[in-house]
Amino acid sequence: MQGLPRMTWQEFKQNYLVRFWAPLPAVLAAGVLSAYYFGITGTFWAVTGEFTRWGGHLLQFAGLHPENWGYFKTIGLAGTPLDRIDGMMILGMFAGCLSAALWANNVKLRLPQHRIRIVQAVAGGMIAGFGARLAMGCNLAAFFTGIPQFSLHAWFFALATAAGSWFGARFTMLPVFRIPVKLQKVSAAQPLTQYPDHAARRFRYGMWVFVAFALWALAQTFNAPKLGLAALFGLAFGLIIERAQVCFTSAFRDLWLTGRTQMAKAIIIGMAVSTIGVYSYVQLGVPAKIMWMGPNAAIGGLLFGFGIVLAGGCETGWMYRAVEGQVHYWWVGFGNIIGATVLAAVWDDIAPALATSYPKTNLLEVFGPQGGLIVTYLLLAAAMLAVLAWEKRFFARKAARDNAAQEAA
Repeated sequence: MQGLPRMTWQEFKQNYLVRFWAPLPAVLAAGVLSAYYFGITGTFWAVTGEFTRWGGHLLQFAGLHPENWGYFKTIGLAGTPLDRIDGMMILGMFAGCLSAALWANNVKLRLPQHRIRIVQAVAGGMIAGFGARLAMGCNLAAFFTGIPQFSLHAWFFALATAAGSWFGARFTMLPVFRIPVKLQKVSAAQPLTQYPDHAARRFRYGMWVFVAFALWALAQTFNAPKLGLAALFGLAFGLIIERAQVCFTSAFRDLWLTGRTQMAKAIIIGMAVSTIGVYSYVQLGVPAKIMWMGPNAAIGGLLFGFGIVLAGGCETGWMYRAVEGQVHYWWVGFGNIIGATVLAAVWDDIAPALATSYPKTNLLEVFGPQGGLIVTYLLLAAAMLAVLAWEKRFFARKAARDNAAQEAA
């Protein structure tokens, strides 16, 4: 068509495959995809439940029988990741993250700078994994599933996560976590070295991973449509979180430490987009996932928020960073699985007091279909206003401190 700009392959490659994506459109796309994922597969976008199953499989391999635990009777432990929708989706996410990282030549082995970082990674990952599964969901299962699916417990989890991240941000500022900087004397600036051939080869590897996984997932749809489609959705989710560097940890931590709210605002808007899609499917008869509104949601949120900031990465953040070669996040993932598995082991002892004795509150049932939708959007609007108010207050106080410092000088 005349008058429309024509984009070459190289321009498309640089603009959409190599460069990072803007957070807002990427998170909006994730919100739309999560709604479709719910409607098509009947489940929801979440990862820690499957990671808990991986921990259960490791225990089975060691000769134990976690399948008899109450937690695994609730979430299921039968089969392998290749037999489960969540398992296939997560495999797709890793494939998507790897493809995107290779396209941008962003795969490089990077070791932790100090042993304290490994301690942070494992301890924070364990705390976050325990908290996530105590609340029956991580950041994805609450923000992009629980809230859009009108489960009241997710709002308690979200508020508690914000509070926990505030404590985590303050805790990680303690002197023990400050790594001494080693200065190296140089006589002249070093030129930047680029290897176009190396980058081009990595890009081809990324395309091979992407195409091979997509074809394999399509082949699965002939025998098990939901499994194959889950893998394709996971592939798309992985591309989005890696290219846009979607991380709930940075959204919360930046909010408290630097006043930056770009990612937090994008996440709220993404939830709003996902909500209307989920609402449509619920009205068509797809059952929403409603969880217990007990102390487990608040306690789990506090632990999760604290843990992700201590570790330096949430469930989405550690996945794509681990694939990029950042060894720190391998430890975060390891700690995540340990913490979630420990929660599964003690669930039978704590569940009646903290979770299962409490009601599962569906806002669509409490306020009616239209009322529940309106209440959810009002709460999302309140969350956005709170973020904007904090941003304004943060920079006003920063300006006042800067002015005071200048006057004192």
